[in-house]
Amino acid sequence: MNSTLLPTDIVGGTFWLLSMAMFGASIFFLIERNKADSRWHTTMTLLGVAMLISAIFYHYIKTMWVDTGSAPIILRYLDWVLSHTIQIVLFYVILTAVTKVSSALFWRLLIGTQVMVIGEFLGAAGYMSVTLGFIIGIVGWLYILGEVYAGEAARANISSDNEATHTAFNGLRLIISIGWAIYPLGYFINNLGGGIDINSLNIIYNLSDLLNKLIFGFVIYVAVMNDTKTRTSK
Repeated sequence: MNSTLLPTDIVGGTFWLLSMAMFGASIFFLIERNKADSRWHTTMTLLGVAMLISAIFYHYIKTMWVDTGSAPIILRYLDWVLSHTIQIVLFYVILTAVTKVSSALFWRLLIGTQVMVIGEFLGAAGYMSVTLGFIIGIVGWLYILGEVYAGEAARANISSDNEATHTAFNGLRLIISIGWAIYPLGYFINNLGGGIDINSLNIIYNLSDLLNKLIFGFVIYVAVMNDTKTRTSK
């Protein structure tokens, strides 16, 4: 197998693009943390860490792809089980910066994300029925959506009386509603719907991760900086 990325290797190119974008985003958010109001430091730190985790995983996957022509599915799910969990927990962290929420919300969001990602991994990797894995993953995802649309997280957002938080929360909620739909959809098509070309699946997942993570991060960043500017001007 070639040890260099070929000009015609679109899949390898998307792995490279994703790893570099995540590295850049991680550096950017961690540096910009110092410009944010102190109550947003934890949020910005976690955001940078989530991007760094994905950058490291995708850099390794990119290397494996170039060397062997394969991208083990476990590596993608290991990235998701860490980075997606941090992204969902950021709902809790954002809310705690401006209002009071129970610690139970943290655990509910964390467990919901773990159920979603691990359920799908166990099905995709053959450790359980692919149908059962799909159902478990959907249950975890729907539970998270229920929490941010109608649960304690949604109520805390409404009562926070912070415009920047409202903007960030609503934007992030749309991302995990619409953007994250690609993950169960991709699982269903690949495992229950007759399958899909592995190269196409990798490209779709890579571009989805790129958009879902970068847009997620910059929605938070804009809200944090707007709130910081508002507090500084008072």
